[in-house]
Amino acid sequence: MTAGTREFNLIVFGATGFVGVLTARHLAKHAPDGVRIALAGRTQAKLEKVRAELGERAKDWGIVVADVDKPSTLDAMVARTTVLCSTVGPYALYGETVVGACVNAGTHYTDLTGEVLFARRSIDKFHEQAVANGTKIVHSCGFDSIPSDLGTFLVYEKARADGAGTLGSTTLVIRSIRGGASGGTIASAIGLADEVSADRDARRVAGRPHSLSVDHTRETPKQPGDLSVVDAKTVDPSLTGRLAPFFMASYNTRVVRRSNGLLDFAYGPDFTYRETMAVPGPPVVKAVAAHAVQGALAVGMAALAIKPLRPVLDRILPSPGEGPSESSQAKGSFIADVYTRTTSGRRYRSTIGARLDPGYSGTAVMLGESSLALALDGDTARGGAALPDRAGVLTPAVALGDVLADRLRAQDFTVTVEELTA
Repeated sequence: MTAGTREFNLIVFGATGFVGVLTARHLAKHAPDGVRIALAGRTQAKLEKVRAELGERAKDWGIVVADVDKPSTLDAMVARTTVLCSTVGPYALYGETVVGACVNAGTHYTDLTGEVLFARRSIDKFHEQAVANGTKIVHSCGFDSIPSDLGTFLVYEKARADGAGTLGSTTLVIRSIRGGASGGTIASAIGLADEVSADRDARRVAGRPHSLSVDHTRETPKQPGDLSVVDAKTVDPSLTGRLAPFFMASYNTRVVRRSNGLLDFAYGPDFTYRETMAVPGPPVVKAVAAHAVQGALAVGMAALAIKPLRPVLDRILPSPGEGPSESSQAKGSFIADVYTRTTSGRRYRSTIGARLDPGYSGTAVMLGESSLALALDGDTARGGAALPDRAGVLTPAVALGDVLADRLRAQDFTVTVEELTA
């Protein structure tokens, strides 16, 4: 399938939702001239209103009415486009039918999921068929999990190019973050809590460090825990104090390990991966704060599973489709560093960051550029860059690799990788 054989290059499904609108807005400003884009959702009038608000560049975009509860409309929608970009979550509820329609039609797919059980079901049901017909199903193309996944891929590539050996202990450190949690992410977390509390098998899958892996028998057996407080010196000698656990580690780590497996375990037999978050202050304060974050995360995850608390949580947490104002988003930013030490003892760091709200405007850029990469860059005969020659249920790093890194740099993201010598 090439970009010219379908009516549209790209359809944004869920275009009237909060992140859907932000993604459409990014595409209206930054998609190349001539890219054929459509907005999709359940209500024609709402879609037309969104299109009208996007300005002159979007005035000729298509409108497609489709509903996850009406599979025939999904089949008709995905048959019209090269890529479907889905912001319709929680994906555990609404994603499986959409992915299935895409695989059946040979339509590439992107989404924002951070839901390990949905991703596992997607792999089990659709990976082999997608490999067979050349379809790229790329989950987690936002703040979950591009900084983690692409950052690790970049240090792997740099170490390989330098002949520095394979990766050993590798750690993501969220150096700074400012922005709100999305209502969709919270809804997904609540859905996961309900499923694992009611189903022992689901609980086992969610807790397994290799739950998204290609072949767990080839994985490094011992992986760090997701809720550990970490001595920063064990990550890199340039760091001090204690590092708190990062709240999305229980998903992102699984994605990074899947990338390793899809690359035939190229990161190396000693590769381990964990995720942390820097906390401010002198060493004593850092230690207290890191343990406080650890405790808050444990309590928070437990609270989500307690149904009598839901009315209270509903009053204080954003709902799906809700998000911060533009002025609040304008104050958002994030910087994510990935540190590794290779088997030869050399040290590397990649950095991915942006002056954008990580869960909203930043995620919209990452999702939009991932979708454009699939739509445009796989067709080298038409001038596109060369995407990795892989198909199946993939990760952002494996599906898009350096092409995505270049696209993010063009959107004023910091995307760097360097050897550390000091």
